[in-house]
This record gives sequence, structure tokens and C-alpha cells, in this order.
Amino acid sequence: MGKRIFDICFSGVALLLAAPVFLICALVVKLSSPGPIFYAHRRVGENRKVFGCWKFRTMYADADQRLGCLLASSPTYMQEWQMFFKLREDPRVTPIGKWLRKVSLDEIPQFWNVLRGDMSIVGPRPLTHQEVALYLKDKADKILSVRPGLTTLWVTEGRNHLSLQERIQLEEFYIENRSLWLDLKLICKTVFVMLFPRGAY
Repeated sequence: MGKRIFDICFSGVALLLAAPVFLICALVVKLSSPGPIFYAHRRVGENRKVFGCWKFRTMYADADQRLGCLLASSPTYMQEWQMFFKLREDPRVTPIGKWLRKVSLDEIPQFWNVLRGDMSIVGPRPLTHQEVALYLKDKADKILSVRPGLTTLWVTEGRNHLSLQERIQLEEFYIENRSLWLDLKLICKTVFVMLFPRGAY
């Protein structure tokens, strides 16, 4: 209950304070390329509840259609996708989207997910059905027993330079050691990572 109250208060204040930044990001996304401002990716949350994880759109509108062609045409892309479920130099990302990702501003709309109760400020990052099936396996019940978070341990400890397996190990560590003090520590570290980004793509 205490964590939920903290989440509501923190995300509400964050949305109010970030309102000017929110509006600027929405404007530049809309003007930079055709397509919607927001993108809701289907993720698996607490107790396997599926929800739309909101972000500012950072890719071209036909990104999902382009992915299959990219993976089929490049073994390097395919190998990287299978390991990270991301591409370091993803041609589907718009120039504005690349910058938004680097400073993590694309994830501001997820404060709305926190207010709704889909997510927490700190917790395991939400995964797709495919990631859950391929990588969590016997760890799924444990990882999915808590609300996913806007930030988590691996975001501050290596970010996208870590493999998915290394991230899962850090998620387990967080779940086993979670506390208000650890949450506050990770929030402060996340702010530092946003101001001095490394490992973001």
C-alpha cells in the first residue's frame, strides 16, 4: 500500500512538472514524421495482466512492417535482435526518436501507466509475450509477481549493453531485496543516467 501511494504521488507530481516538456516532445514527434504521437506496445504486467505500455513514438509509422525485411536481409541484425530484442543502429528510428530514446524522454507517458496501476515507478521492466516465453521460463512467476517499473536496476547498471539474461538476473535481485530505500536510490541513479546517458539506443 505504501509503495502504491508513493507511486501515485510521484507520478502525479512528475506529470505536472513535466507538462511543458511533455507538450514539446509531443509537438516535435508530430512534426518530425507522419504518424501518431504515442505508441502503446503490448506488455505483460503483474500476474500476467497484459497492458499497453505508452511511449512517445520514436520510429517511423510502418516500423513493424519494416522489421521483418531488416531481419531477413541481415544476419547481423537477426543475431542482435535475438540477443537484445533491440537493434543498436535501428534504421526504423527517426532522428528525433533517437534523441528522445537517448535521454529517456520517450518514456514520460509511462507515468500515466503508473497512475493507472499498470506499472510502478520502480520494478522489473515490462516484457513482451515473446520475451516472457523465450527467456523467463521458470522465473516467469517470480518476475511477474510484482508490478513492472518505469525504471529498474539494470537501467542504472549497464542498460542496453547487458544481455536479456543479465537483465533478468538483476530483476531477480531487485525483487528479492526491494525496499523504499532501494527505490529512492534507483530513482536518483536514473535521473543521473538521464542527464548523462550511456548505453541508450
